[in-house]
Amino acid sequence: MHSGSCLCGAITFTVEGDLHAPDACHCSRCRKQSGHFWASTDVAKSAISISGRESLTWFASSASVRRGFCSHCGSVLFWDPVQRDFIGVAMGAFDEPTGTHLAVHIHVASKGDYYNIADDVPQHATVPPKPSAV
Repeated sequence: MHSGSCLCGAITFTVEGDLHAPDACHCSRCRKQSGHFWASTDVAKSAISISGRESLTWFASSASVRRGFCSHCGSVLFWDPVQRDFIGVAMGAFDEPTGTHLAVHIHVASKGDYYNIADDVPQHATVPPKPSAV
């Protein structure tokens, strides 16, 4: 089990099971929302429990995605593709240790011009296709 919270503690969450390796999204929407790039892990919606929902505010950033943040401290916590069975959870909101490491940088074609990606993690101009289930 993994736990986390927003900065002020009004919203807490727990995730059952191991965390998937996170990705770092460099698209302009994620950069504007987070202030830099967005690092998150995909969690099955059935595996996450959220407390303090009265402090959770959702912003519909497109017809298919909403982004969740704390209405008190402004912490950005969730990226929710509403028609899917998973939710992206901000890596920075987890209590450590997370037991995982960054797996991929996505949307690097639209990354900010003020930084370089200087690690050995694979980079993709857009989102790479997910492997097929066997």
